[in-house]
Amino acid sequence: MSNTRNPETMEYLVSAVNAPADLPERMHLDADALIVNQTDHYDYEETKNAGHRIRRISTAERGVGLSRNTALQRGEGDILLFADEDIVYGEGAAKAVLQAFAEHPEADMLLFNVKVTEERRTYWTESFHKVGLHNCGRYPAYSFALRRERMQEANLTFHQWFGGGARYSNGEDSLFISDCIKRGLKVFAIPECIGEEIPRPSTWFHGYNEKFFYDRGVLYHYLYGALAPLMARRFLLKNRNVMCKDIPYGKALGLMKKGMKREEA
Repeated sequence: MSNTRNPETMEYLVSAVNAPADLPERMHLDADALIVNQTDHYDYEETKNAGHRIRRISTAERGVGLSRNTALQRGEGDILLFADEDIVYGEGAAKAVLQAFAEHPEADMLLFNVKVTEERRTYWTESFHKVGLHNCGRYPAYSFALRRERMQEANLTFHQWFGGGARYSNGEDSLFISDCIKRGLKVFAIPECIGEEIPRPSTWFHGYNEKFFYDRGVLYHYLYGALAPLMARRFLLKNRNVMCKDIPYGKALGLMKKGMKREEA
């Protein structure tokens, strides 16, 4: 009998680069975990951390989308929680995630709060609500938890053109949520904080430069289709005081439109 609606286990899916051996302790992982470690060799090992099974896949391939897909294909928990190596989880985080799914059997995917610095914050959920195509572009992958069987039934994967180490600098998380919704999964944001990000230099963000706006245009093409130009204007108008200091609004919009057509920036 399927246990999709009665989850008993949770597994962290951790994307990391040159991860130290004590990463599970540093992150305070309180459930089983699968760590996909981007390094310079290929390897596999299993260890224990506080009684939890820790699997580690080392790979010489690069790209956060590929890393997350590698974890997705091999995840074994009833609930899978995406994680980055710079997240430290609060006491009882895994229990809180499982409890949330038990209280919301209608949810196939829940988006949890994780504390980040003010300049990196793109969302903060204060009330339980459904997430749709119009508001799915704000949530990072480390907020995602989903029912494994539903993900497998829908054949969901991350886009490998987007994200750290890929051709386009970010957006794999927004596209993943969009795909979830388009394939019928019910996605909700929940006002439950499960951890905190430890600040470190970004692997992809190097300022609001031409590549940032061009890549954002490519992302909007896949995310919003015919509505991409309208959503680009909305995005720039909302953030112009922060993002358009070096590149003015008109030029930034032009770069985004080039990205939507995949023209050379």
